[in-house]
Amino acid sequence: MITLKRTTSDNPDFRGLVSELDNYLAIRNGEANEFFAQFNQIDRIKHVVLVYEEERAAGCGAMKEYRPGTMEIKRMFVPADQRGKGIASLVLNELESWAKELGCSRCILETGDDMKEAVALYTKHHYRVIPNYGQYTNVVDSICFEKDIL
Repeated sequence: MITLKRTTSDNPDFRGLVSELDNYLAIRNGEANEFFAQFNQIDRIKHVVLVYEEERAAGCGAMKEYRPGTMEIKRMFVPADQRGKGIASLVLNELESWAKELGCSRCILETGDDMKEAVALYTKHHYRVIPNYGQYTNVVDSICFEKDIL
């Protein structure tokens, strides 16, 4: 049975999945990882979604306010053995619903341009490529997306 849980970054299951994500990204990003890691701190994130399959945490995502009315999606991750089950879509849909409940009208996010699975997920969910924003403005390996959610 699959269940969703809204929580915060204090949740130990979220912290465990993020540790797996960080290990994965360290390998995937190589020397560039140090640059990206500085923007992926999870302290004090108030909006985290976890998906559980039975009792096991099977995926996560988080969001934080980027500016009034806009949430930035962060820390999306599904372990390799849980992929292909629609878990990432469940997380993303729940984050968008929560953002709407909070009065937001837009979600933005950044991913690596070589993260084919992530790009496919966001495209499938009607995210549009936008110019890189904030700290990603001049990062050639980043691709940024947005979606109007109202």
